[in-house]
Amino acid sequence: MNRRSRQRFAYWHEILLAGLLSCLLVWAWRTDPAFVSRDAQVELSTHVWELALLALPMTLIVITAGIDLSVGSAMALCAVTLGLTYEAGVPPLVGSLLTLLVGTAAGALNGLFVAKVRVHPLIVTLATLAVYRGIAEGVSLGRPVSGFPDSFGFLGRGEVGGVPLPGLIFAVLAVAFSIVLAKTPFGRCLYALGHNETAARFSGIAVDRVKLWLYTLSGAMTGLAGVLLVARRNTAKADLGAGMELDVITAVVLGGTSIFGGRGNLVGTVLGVLLIHEAREFVSWHWQRDELNLVVIGALLILSVLVQRVLSSGRQEERH
Repeated sequence: MNRRSRQRFAYWHEILLAGLLSCLLVWAWRTDPAFVSRDAQVELSTHVWELALLALPMTLIVITAGIDLSVGSAMALCAVTLGLTYEAGVPPLVGSLLTLLVGTAAGALNGLFVAKVRVHPLIVTLATLAVYRGIAEGVSLGRPVSGFPDSFGFLGRGEVGGVPLPGLIFAVLAVAFSIVLAKTPFGRCLYALGHNETAARFSGIAVDRVKLWLYTLSGAMTGLAGVLLVARRNTAKADLGAGMELDVITAVVLGGTSIFGGRGNLVGTVLGVLLIHEAREFVSWHWQRDELNLVVIGALLILSVLVQRVLSSGRQEERH
């Protein structure tokens, strides 16, 4: 395969996702034009930013053949932290900083067990999924906390130049994550680790340190997502983020990141997030049946895996 052919093939998944997203929007426009209006899209976009933020570090983790199932529960724990500190009289800004620390600590705990104790990330994060949710339920006693000031609500619902503030935050972080993954030695270490951890260790990569940083970063992002979610909904309670981990992992895998590690990028993840978001919102908008969302998301994920297999087989045949 010549260089031009390799470059074309490298972007096949992103092209496929962009095509599916375009077809979905065209179909939505023909079915219900109001759905694709600017006002509707800006309003509906408020539902996607937490998912999009969590998908960024999840992409890096999955590239290393890891996984973090605790992101939804950790976000709930962060939300409860913010609510209880505000109820205790702590200003929301200070409470937000404490919330980020709690999220970072939760991620670091995952990282310590994965990197130092050498427990498989699936087991670790499955356990902390239950632990963090249980702590959130226990310390809050199931009580929601609301009544945050409007100035704090601007973080989750405000706009800058007609663009939602959470969207701007996501855009800046997405660019930063993309640069780190594609242009830095750290990004190359992630791919090497995903391809072969043993070889990565023998090549001098500080594998344990990389894993610890990744899961700590994931925890910090759950703290940020928790702050934005509470600001948007003006309520902090322990059931926030329920099932979020499934949506995040689906978006990452749909975006072309291999669950076996060593392959993936953030462009595909962003397209996966957008496709899931638009499909889900259109189903709810047009049919008003939330149960159909599960069918749509499951079908998209299965289709993505099947296409990956078919085209991966095609690439192997071309090499031979």
